[in-house]
Amino acid sequence: MTTFKPDETAPLLIFGGPYSNLQATQAIQQVAEQQGITPSNIICTGDLVAYCAQPDETVNLLREWGIHIIAGNCEESVGQGAKDCGCGFTEGSSCDLLSAQWYNFTLPRVSDANKAWMRQLPEQSCFTYGKQRFTVIHGGLDTNNQFLFASDSEVEKQQQLAQSNSDIIISGHSGIPFGQHIANGYWLNAGVIGMPANDGTAQTWYMLITPEDDQLVCRWQRLTYDYSTTVEQMTAAGLNNGYKQAVATGLWPSLDVLPTQEKTLTGRMLSLPEIIIPLA
Repeated sequence: MTTFKPDETAPLLIFGGPYSNLQATQAIQQVAEQQGITPSNIICTGDLVAYCAQPDETVNLLREWGIHIIAGNCEESVGQGAKDCGCGFTEGSSCDLLSAQWYNFTLPRVSDANKAWMRQLPEQSCFTYGKQRFTVIHGGLDTNNQFLFASDSEVEKQQQLAQSNSDIIISGHSGIPFGQHIANGYWLNAGVIGMPANDGTAQTWYMLITPEDDQLVCRWQRLTYDYSTTVEQMTAAGLNNGYKQAVATGLWPSLDVLPTQEKTLTGRMLSLPEIIIPLA
C-alpha cells in the first residue's frame, strides 16, 4: 500500500489497461496535456502490457511520464517471469488459450530494467481528494486478478469497500467501465485504453473526476486514437488473433469472463451517466 497527494484543485485522470498499445497510450498522454492535467493527478490501474505489439515501448513511455501506477496481474507476472499472465481466466477457456500467445510474445520483449521496475509497483494505493478517502486497486482488494463487473454482487463490493476503510474504490482489470453508488460508498472502474469495451466501437475509455462546487463529478470519456497503426504493429509482430480484430471491431474474441448481463450488451455502444459525489 502506498499513499500520494494529488492536487485537490485540479481534475484526476484515471485509466487502466494500456495493454502494450503504444498508440492509445500516446493518445491519453495527449489528452492530459491538452487538459493541463499534470502527472501527479494521473492514475493508471495496471496491466501496462498485454495483447498488443509494443510492450517495452509502452512501459518506457509510462515510466518517463511519471504518473501514479498500480501493479496489475500482468506486471506481477511479467516482472517475476511467471509461466502465464495470471489474468484469472479459466484454464482451457478461449481467453486462456488466446492469452498464451501474447504473453509468450511479451515476456522476452520487456527489458530486465522494466521487469525490475514492475516488481516494485504497489498493489494498492490510497489518497484523500475532496474530503473523500480513495483506495485504488487493480482487480479485487485481496485478489489482484478478480473480475468485478457492474452486474456483479453489490454485497461483494460493499464488503471490499468496508475492508478498505474508504469512501470510494477505483478498480480496473475487467475492461468495461462502470460506476456505482452502493450502500457505503462508490465503486468506480475507469475502463481501459488499450482495448475496446466489447461495445462495437474502436474507441476505448478513461475517466475524469473533477471538483465542482461542493461535489466531485465523475465522467467517463471515450478515447479516439490511431488504432489502424496498432493493428499494423500486431500484424507485423505475428499477433494475428482475435485481439487484433477486436482493436478494430470493438468486439472481444471471447466472452468467457463476462456475466450474463454484460454478454447481452455485446456490440451495443456504451453510454455511461456521470456520477455526482456530494462533499457537504
